[in-house]
Amino acid sequence: MRRRQFIGLIGAAAWPVVARAQQSLPAIGYLYGGSSASSRHLVAAFREGLSDAGYVDGRNVIIEFRWADNDFARLPELAADLVRLRVAVIVAPGGTPAGLAAKAATSTVPVIFGVGSDPVEAGLVASLNRPGGNVTGLTYMHAQLATKQLGLLHELLPSPERFAVLANPNNRAIAEPLIKDLRAAASVIGRQIEVLYAGDNREIELAYGSLVQKSTNALLISPDPVFVDHRAQLAALGHRYSVPTIYPFREDAEAGGLMSYGSSNTDLFRQVALYAARVLKGEKPVEMPVLRATKFEFIINLKAARALGLAIPPTLLARADEVIE
Repeated sequence: MRRRQFIGLIGAAAWPVVARAQQSLPAIGYLYGGSSASSRHLVAAFREGLSDAGYVDGRNVIIEFRWADNDFARLPELAADLVRLRVAVIVAPGGTPAGLAAKAATSTVPVIFGVGSDPVEAGLVASLNRPGGNVTGLTYMHAQLATKQLGLLHELLPSPERFAVLANPNNRAIAEPLIKDLRAAASVIGRQIEVLYAGDNREIELAYGSLVQKSTNALLISPDPVFVDHRAQLAALGHRYSVPTIYPFREDAEAGGLMSYGSSNTDLFRQVALYAARVLKGEKPVEMPVLRATKFEFIINLKAARALGLAIPPTLLARADEVIE
């Protein structure tokens, strides 16, 4: 027998042993509505949280990643695939559609979500303190922060008559409560909210083109995986059309957006990992209350402000957690 053939036979014989060894490790199913390319830093934060709890991918746990690449219709099948793999826990840290898909796929495998909507209203849990069933997690409270974001925009631009919000029509669990709150808040200050919808890069381009036609003076971006994936495009369009914009994540301001206000994504992905680790150690979701975000960041990008010809009021600068020069 030739040496190369002999080595090949040894490798073939060893592979089932390696596979069985991997299968003996608990597996975490990671279900995300967006893409891997735009969320590497979030995956790193998730791994960091696991490491803090004593779990390292490939050593004493396996992470099975499933990405929908912003096609939310794929989420149910991706969730079902994780259930078929008999993972020990499914994490869905990227929003309500992934959380709902995971919940619908199983009533026995623990599910840890990370959502920006109200998880009770979304139908994920019975209550925050007593979630019930096999599902619990964290709420980022993004939808509830829209009123605060509008207030920051209004402080920056006291005179505009018309604000707009860009939302994803395929993620109504976030879009609908956010729009409702924004309309109520705008009414209080005597302003109007124009709603623009976009679900991909072409629709985003069209939405920005309509801003000029509608005489919109300022824009809010809904917290959505689609817009996370297109943050650089959003920032570039904001400059092209000279539209002052507030975003939900610090990453948006770092990518060139004017302002961002919201919870810390990296902190929340670490927290989702810590909750998943608790499940791996034997806790049950029914005994784990839904956590609410407590860390919020207000970021101002002065370079973007200069490009838009805006002077940021000293009161806003004083409240910013970070000012990007």
